[in-house]
Amino acid sequence: MSATKTLDVQIQWEDREPIIMNRRRLVQGLAAGTVVALAGCAQNAALGRSQLMLVSDGQMAQMAASSWNALKKEEKISRDPGMNRRLQTVGPRIVQSAGLANQPWEFTLFENDQANAFVLPGGKVGFYEGIFDRFENDNHLATVMGHEVAHVTARHSAERYSQQLASGIGMTAAAVALEAGDVQGGAEIAAVLGMGVQFGILLPYSRQHETEADILGLRYMHAAGYDARQSVRLWQNMARQSSGSAPPEFMSTHPSHSTRIATLQQELKRMGLAAVTDENGVELV
Repeated sequence: MSATKTLDVQIQWEDREPIIMNRRRLVQGLAAGTVVALAGCAQNAALGRSQLMLVSDGQMAQMAASSWNALKKEEKISRDPGMNRRLQTVGPRIVQSAGLANQPWEFTLFENDQANAFVLPGGKVGFYEGIFDRFENDNHLATVMGHEVAHVTARHSAERYSQQLASGIGMTAAAVALEAGDVQGGAEIAAVLGMGVQFGILLPYSRQHETEADILGLRYMHAAGYDARQSVRLWQNMARQSSGSAPPEFMSTHPSHSTRIATLQQELKRMGLAAVTDENGVELV
């Protein structure tokens, strides 16, 4: 292939003028994680930033409903009276403080030893019994509940799905450009670019989502009357009890425990809340 051979790639949108980009610029941008779709942005007041939104909350809730119903059939639902009472008490209080009480919510406890909790679009919140072993009190439960509810306020699922759609469009355009440009090993290069998209855009956004949910969750639990300072203690417990070696933070979808704790402490100070200290008055880090 001649060194001067070029190919312009056109990305067509339904609601805007097409984007025409030189093949080399497209490939380099995807590898660096700097080429993303700009259409469909919406401002999120809770986050104070704009988000790529190619799907509505209603569509996301509809997609999640079948997964939620299937999960409830596959996983055994816990009937533990104490855990369920705590879950059904803390959940609505956090939802109320987040200003989301006008939409339906469902809080379900699953009989599973995993130390995990999650939220699906449409207000479907799942907790596993195993995570209650990490809770010393309801402040710790409120920390996790605030985090999960914050994902809904922040529309993280819809944003994440939109990013996947946009990166898929970009990768398809890159593959076409590589093949049309007669680049040897085009399929292999496209695979490498897929890692560029993953580490350049998708995973960092996921860590950002987790950090945003931590910060919003602090505010919600504080507004609901829980001790937001106890969030630091919870994550210290989680760090001590976590098993196995964690991947490097730049390859992880979650912040490291140390990063998360530092972020929480910084936000607590910004909120004017004193840090949690031990019996000697030393700040717990």
